Amino acid sequence: MDKERIIIVKDLVKRFGDFTANDHLNFEVYKGEIFGFLGANGAGKTTAMKILCGLSKPTSGEANIAGLDIYKDTHNIRKIIGYMSQRFSLYEDLTVYENIRFFAGIYGIRGKEFKKKVQKLIEKLNIQNVAHTLVGAIPLGWKQKLAFSIAMFHEPPIVFLDEPTSGVDPHTRRQFWEMIYQAAEEGVTVFVTTHYMDEAEYCDRVSIMDHGKIAALDTPAKLRETAGAVNMNDVFLKLVRPQKAEL
Repeated sequence: MDKERIIIVKDLVKRFGDFTANDHLNFEVYKGEIFGFLGANGAGKTTAMKILCGLSKPTSGEANIAGLDIYKDTHNIRKIIGYMSQRFSLYEDLTVYENIRFFAGIYGIRGKEFKKKVQKLIEKLNIQNVAHTLVGAIPLGWKQKLAFSIAMFHEPPIVFLDEPTSGVDPHTRRQFWEMIYQAAEEGVTVFVTTHYMDEAEYCDRVSIMDHGKIAALDTPAKLRETAGAVNMNDVFLKLVRPQKAEL
């Protein structure tokens, strides 16, 4: 049986003046998979993600998100996706509870539905003691988990995570990936950007970006086999660095 394609990208280009941030990207993402968008800082990962989230318009090319066109259906795309930016998308001068209530309101979750869902979330994260604490006063790892949970609060079929583990310790990174696994097991498609090569091992498939282009795309195992590498960091060094040397 063919896998269901939930994201389809064809010849996607994004230019800023003479600079090409995304150079004819072509890829597909399947429903329920963890799709890793890897690359060094400045490779074009965040630019592409913002286009797919309806936050930016491409210069040319096509993209379809859960049957919605990025040119015609931008508003509807934003309603059916979850998004977590690198800066965690939380208001530090609001409490944990107030942040949840604010973002829930954006997605139209109010009244009895909100009370039920917020109680469940607070218990799941075990943050009863800090529910009324300013977000700016809680540890970074807690902010990260909270931001992810808020991005999932309206139960979207797709969640976009932009370098969500940047700046946190290895233990917290592992805990965060456990949350990603759980979401994927529940059928959520997870599109995650990262510059940590070891995190590629956690993904079902990986696209490696370099200077706005896709240098490689496959499962971690296939990429290691193709590159004759023992880990994803070696894959990156063998597939991307040689291209830079030829420039």
